[in-house]
Amino acid sequence: MRRFLLFIDSMILWLLLTWPFNQLWPYNIQSILVGVAISLLVTLIFGKRFSQRPIKWFEPQRYFWLILVYMPIFTLQCIKANVDVAYRVIHPKMPIKPGIVKVKTRLKSKIGRTVLANSITMTPGTLTVDIQDEYLYIHWIKVYAEDEENATRLIVKKFEWLLIKIFE
Repeated sequence: MRRFLLFIDSMILWLLLTWPFNQLWPYNIQSILVGVAISLLVTLIFGKRFSQRPIKWFEPQRYFWLILVYMPIFTLQCIKANVDVAYRVIHPKMPIKPGIVKVKTRLKSKIGRTVLANSITMTPGTLTVDIQDEYLYIHWIKVYAEDEENATRLIVKKFEWLLIKIFE
C-alpha cells in the first residue's frame, strides 16, 4: 500500500510539474511514459521509507489543520520573527544573547519531529541544531529562558499542538 501511494503521488506530481498550460489535453504518450518510469524509480528507491501508515493521508481533518490553521499561524510567527530580527540588526546596541537550548517535544513520529524542527529553523532567529529522541537542540538569537521547560514553552509550543493533530 505504501509503495502504491508513493507511485500515485509521484505520478500526480510529475503530471502537475509538466503540465503545459496552453493546451487542453497537454500530455503526449512520451511524457506519460517518462512520468511512469520516474515514478517507478522513485517508488523502488524510497518505497520503504515513505510512510509507516499511509492510510492517514485520506483523513480530511489533517488537511484542515495543516492548510487552514497551521499555515496561517506559521506565517504569522515568521513575520513576527522577521520583525524581531530586523529590530536587532538595526538597533545600535544589537541586543542579542545567542545560545543553544534544549527543548522537549511530545511528537512521536519522525515526520512530525522533522516538520517541527524545520518550522523552528525557518523562523528567523532560531535554528534546529540536532534532534535526539524527544529532544531538540535549538540555537536561539536571544536566549530568553535557559531551562528546558520555559524554552520548550517559548519555542516549541507555538507549533507542537497543531503538529500533533496533523501527524499523530
